[in-house]
Amino acid sequence: MFQGARIAAATAGAFALISAGLPSSASAAATVLNCDTFVHNNDNYLGIASCSNPTGQTWRFRAVITCGWAPDVVGEWITLAPGGSGQSQGVCGRLGSGVGAVGVDERRV
Repeated sequence: MFQGARIAAATAGAFALISAGLPSSASAAATVLNCDTFVHNNDNYLGIASCSNPTGQTWRFRAVITCGWAPDVVGEWITLAPGGSGQSQGVCGRLGSGVGAVGVDERRV
């Protein structure tokens, strides 16, 4: 078997094993906070999550930044009282290729 075919087969098998253990419901990714995520306009190594709390409970969140060729990073935890808003950010390593994606990790306090 060619090496490319072996890699493709191994990747397909790993994907099947991983996806078999995942819930099929999209609600597993539901969020409570209202958040905007973006890469800084003048610095493509800086990922930012800006969130507000529309609920009657206190929540905390942090930015989760996927970096290109550098290790992924997370921002500081920010606690939001009901009706509050805040921002969390993280910087990718400069030897990498910058921010690939920005997500949010949120938890009820």
